[in-house]
Amino acid sequence: MSRRLPEGGRFTDRSQRIGFTFNGRSFQGFAGDTLASALLGSNQVLMGRSFKYHRPRGVVASGVEEPNALVGLGSGDRFEPDQRATTTEIFPGLEATSQNHWPSLERDVGAINDKLARFLPAGFYYKTFLAPVSFWKHVYEPFIRRSAGLGKAPDAEARDPDTYEHFNVTTDVLVVGGGVAGLQAAKAAADSGAQVLLMEQTAHWGGRAPVDGGTIEGLDPEAWVSRTVAALEAMPNVRLRLRCMGAGIYDHGYALGYERVGDHRPEADGPRHRLWRIRAGHIVSATGALERPLSFAGNDLPGVMLASAVRDYVVNWGVAPGDRTVVVTNNDDAYRTAIALKKAGLKVPAVLDARQHGGGALMQEARELGIRVEQGWAVAKVKGGASVTGVAACLQIGSGVVMEEIACDAVAMSGGWSPVVHLWSHCGGKLRWDAEGAFFRPDPARPATGADGQPMISAAGAANGFGGLKDALEDADRAGKFACQRAGFKPAEGGVPQADLPAEAPLAPVWLMPAGAGPELRMKAWLDYQNDVKVSDVQLAAREGYQSVEHAKRYTTLGMATDQGKLSNINGLAILSDALDQPIPQTGTTTFRPPYTPISFGAISGEAKGSLFQPLRRTPMHAWHEGNGASWEPVGHWRRPYTYTQPGEDKHQAVVREINATRESLGILDASTLGKILVKGPDAGRFLDMLYTNMMSSLKVGRCRYGLMCNENGFLIDDGVVVRLSEDSFLCHTTTGGADSIHAHMEDWLQCEWWDWKVWTANLTEQYAQIAVVGPNARNLLETLGGLDLSKEALPFMGWTEGTLGGFPVRVYRISFSGELSFEIAVPANRGRELWDALIDAGRDFGITPYGTEALHVMRAEKGFIMIGDESDGSVIPQDLGLDWAISKKKDDYLGKRAQQRSNMRSPERWKLVGLETLDGSVLPDGAYALAEGQTANHQHATQGRVTSTYHSPTLGRGIAMGLVLHGPDRMGEVLEFTAEGFDPHGSDVAAVKARIVTPVLFRPRGGKAECLRSSPP
Repeated sequence: MSRRLPEGGRFTDRSQRIGFTFNGRSFQGFAGDTLASALLGSNQVLMGRSFKYHRPRGVVASGVEEPNALVGLGSGDRFEPDQRATTTEIFPGLEATSQNHWPSLERDVGAINDKLARFLPAGFYYKTFLAPVSFWKHVYEPFIRRSAGLGKAPDAEARDPDTYEHFNVTTDVLVVGGGVAGLQAAKAAADSGAQVLLMEQTAHWGGRAPVDGGTIEGLDPEAWVSRTVAALEAMPNVRLRLRCMGAGIYDHGYALGYERVGDHRPEADGPRHRLWRIRAGHIVSATGALERPLSFAGNDLPGVMLASAVRDYVVNWGVAPGDRTVVVTNNDDAYRTAIALKKAGLKVPAVLDARQHGGGALMQEARELGIRVEQGWAVAKVKGGASVTGVAACLQIGSGVVMEEIACDAVAMSGGWSPVVHLWSHCGGKLRWDAEGAFFRPDPARPATGADGQPMISAAGAANGFGGLKDALEDADRAGKFACQRAGFKPAEGGVPQADLPAEAPLAPVWLMPAGAGPELRMKAWLDYQNDVKVSDVQLAAREGYQSVEHAKRYTTLGMATDQGKLSNINGLAILSDALDQPIPQTGTTTFRPPYTPISFGAISGEAKGSLFQPLRRTPMHAWHEGNGASWEPVGHWRRPYTYTQPGEDKHQAVVREINATRESLGILDASTLGKILVKGPDAGRFLDMLYTNMMSSLKVGRCRYGLMCNENGFLIDDGVVVRLSEDSFLCHTTTGGADSIHAHMEDWLQCEWWDWKVWTANLTEQYAQIAVVGPNARNLLETLGGLDLSKEALPFMGWTEGTLGGFPVRVYRISFSGELSFEIAVPANRGRELWDALIDAGRDFGITPYGTEALHVMRAEKGFIMIGDESDGSVIPQDLGLDWAISKKKDDYLGKRAQQRSNMRSPERWKLVGLETLDGSVLPDGAYALAEGQTANHQHATQGRVTSTYHSPTLGRGIAMGLVLHGPDRMGEVLEFTAEGFDPHGSDVAAVKARIVTPVLFRPRGGKAECLRSSPP
């Protein structure tokens, strides 16, 4: 049996038949069909099962708000669960499977839950799986895990063959929504000369207007839409995108768009999805409105649909949801559906209008077509099981006494319309309750604002609460002209398109049918179709004390399904408000969060898949390291040489060789991965004084200073050398792993707190290669290259110079992280390998030896230099590490200063940094704890310290370590016992290693040839 109308369907091309499968059965549709329209056209009304009770579900909507018709698409590597049939365009070979049932859609064992519904109300799981406790692991948990989730997860071994991409764009005006309001807003903005990007989530322009009728400038809406789109396409300053959803709006005019490029043509070249990352001068949200369902018993049966969806399937796809459709409504818009059905040759046994009186021209037109209209009537119950067979009609004012049973096979319901306020709310825009329309709408007095305090987003048309065609176009024209003004353009002269559409009588807010429905009817009236939340569940939540809308949402799972409450939220709020005996505005709304509808993980990851999942960052010398025996160590996204092994060596022997060669003659290190952040502007010194614990604004041009950076909680997050390049320019060196996060930390404070300071930052880490030349012969090597005076007098310690060295443009810093004479040479990245090769060639006479990160760590530990991530772990402050000398006493404030003055930060019981040497010369285990007498409150060994860094020192010929120890600096010479296997939380007997507390500076503690990063001696 086919439900296709003999003719019609704005979107379908009946000359092109397309074959597809659903649950293994073959079906046919037409080009332009969605999966939902093709299935309905083939009389496949049952499309899925609900989550909790496994009730039969059919399509209820025609767009992104659809909660029922969710399917798994594709197979093998291309399988995707939870895809909406209403937004999936069919293509040859499409494979779809229904979800949440076993063994079949028609015969589902899980439907037994429906019979037990009385015993499974909202929150039953909070009250049921409590005792006996022994049942939890073996009975309750396995049962819950098998029941959890909707749809089948893709095979873990599957590898997505499709490609995805990110696209960055800047535009003056972004318009989200391609209905008539969005088109008019885009046209008004574009006429000013502003760059405009217009996005529409569906495959068609025009929104609902071509379906709903009326005229615009004397044209039917479809003709006006075609003319306006053509005009926009001809404008060079306008970009148009179909199948592109506005996913989220964020601060500072940042927006995300989600474009489904290839879903409808999977074999075509190019990406499947594209994530648009947009910066806009102003944003217009023209996202329309969503129709609300009505709550009555049986309103979830397959065949009960939104009146607007019924109209869409008839007009857009030429599909009849039923032969005989009863329309139930509280507003005039649903009469458009009754009229469309009648004109298509279908029967409308009755329109049940809950309003006692009123009704406008649409009601009159329906009556003139011979449609029966009953005012003050409602649906007491929908008759049927897997499909609709009729409705039991009653008076709206009453308890549900049946007046008449009306035979039908479909029900079209309309509870009014709610503006799509999600994007407005994403960025902080507030809402107000519109009592006349019974919906929340954007509050123009409380918009989301930009850094200048002015609105950064406008709502337009139905999304702003203007449902009439004339009012919507006027509002959209205003929004478009305001948007171009905000973007710095002068609005063009031009009037608002004249529109004509029959006026509608006011709706009557109806949240439950009938108004006095008893417990039996309330238990069968559904709010959230996917999660099986009933009117009685929300009322139960109110009785049990869940008065906050957010608490009630989580207790009942209302609005927590994949549609995120697009259909259920307003009705649920109204039911909760009634149960609490308070107005809806007082109850408030739940939080709207991006994305507006789910987006694919592929779009989020973009090119980051397979070998590109985590792009590796390589220095210009990477290939040289690889060809010379480097063993790699991951440091963030970088790969750094851990050591360079030669034939016959293991890694330990290689590290020993590298350290000895560097200390005795000459070593070379690739330091390109260190962060290099340029900070520039009149307020740069002031800014750095706030970021670092010591004073940076007093640093002289040509000098360097070691600095510590803390977060606002006082904990150490990074260290490095700051270089003053000029009066208003500084170069901040950071740890390898911290470059990106520290740059983000800087921008966070600049953009959110000190936005009026004249400071700019740029991450230059990969713009320069940096090479450390270290050891007694370091200066001798550089002098052989020639071109720069690098004598002690010309370039003192913690100074820098720039010029030409051996023909290379360089900047040379005289700083050290090893205690040896050391120069760090920065050169443009494209010449990094060339300089490295030149240094290697010139250094052969000095026995030059490249060394890796492990040798670097051992040498720094020999000198007592801290390492971020070893000596600091997110709970350590500079004072714990003996770095009080690096904290300025001259400035009033820096990030973390006040936090460090709290009593627990100043407590004498904090662990402090010390050096450790084992009595037998062995190497302490990394992370080992020093045990103390007694036990903690939870019966664990008491501890009094821990090892933070530990190595074998070839220079000293024994194990060395640093650690944090209670009262450590006051206990020099004392011997502690450390557990050899690390800390044992169960307190069992373990072997212990004895170590003596010593100074952290174990190599050349009195200076001499030592050079270090400290600006005062250790």
